Amino acid sequence: MTTFTNQATLSYQNFITTSNIVRGEIQATLSMTKNAVNQSYRAGDTITYSVSLVNNGSTPFNDITLTDNLGAYAFDTATRTPLTYVEGSIAYYRNGEIQTAPTVSEQSPLTITGINIPARSNVLILYAATVNNYAPQTQQASITNTVTATGGGLMTPLSASATVSANTAANLYIVKALNPTTVVDNEAITYTFTIQNTGADAATAADQIVLSDTFAPPLALQSVTLNGSELPATDYTYAQTSGLFTTRPGAITVPGATYTQDSVTGIYSIVPGTTVLTVTGTI
Repeated sequence: MTTFTNQATLSYQNFITTSNIVRGEIQATLSMTKNAVNQSYRAGDTITYSVSLVNNGSTPFNDITLTDNLGAYAFDTATRTPLTYVEGSIAYYRNGEIQTAPTVSEQSPLTITGINIPARSNVLILYAATVNNYAPQTQQASITNTVTATGGGLMTPLSASATVSANTAANLYIVKALNPTTVVDNEAITYTFTIQNTGADAATAADQIVLSDTFAPPLALQSVTLNGSELPATDYTYAQTSGLFTTRPGAITVPGATYTQDSVTGIYSIVPGTTVLTVTGTI
């Protein structure tokens, strides 16, 4: 929205006086906003975007082109694009009614042509993009992508942006292993539980992690270790009759993942944070 001011001058004899200042505003006939449906992202997520175009005037805008940079950012002397358009994901609504999808003439930057906005009407464009390996995953990271509208009689381009923050919360996975896998009576076996965190934030005692397992057949417990050190007996319970093993809430923590951007390719790689719990006993 553009504002303007104006002031008059009155001169007579040897006197000059000025009027008060009046202010006005010029309301854009065509306005555009952009929003992301998702509040945050992780690598591999699909983000849905909406672009709204409202024509408040009596003149139509035909053959508008939308260009979305898909979050492109400068990297060294090149450009990296953290979002990949999902082919065929465009939906096109005019005054709430679905229309034939417009043409995607280019996928990066995403270029959509042939959008018509009649007088006093609105258009909504929906499309999706996948978070790829150029997307930052570190704490405080985000993706901001900007869409620009050109053509169709516009005197100056319109632009709108949407920002989605990286979801850095702890994201845990667990893998269980047994060694040896073939045993005889009274032979010791070891269950190994590997917990990995692909989130940039550590899983702390406040997250109240609990690991439980029912060993069948039950073990005559010999040792429990966490990351190679003996786990205090106060940090777990074990019922030998039933074989139920449970750690105390908060006894297990898992460090955050480390994300590193390759200085040449710009691709982010991940080293998950890892915690290992072992339970050894005889059967």
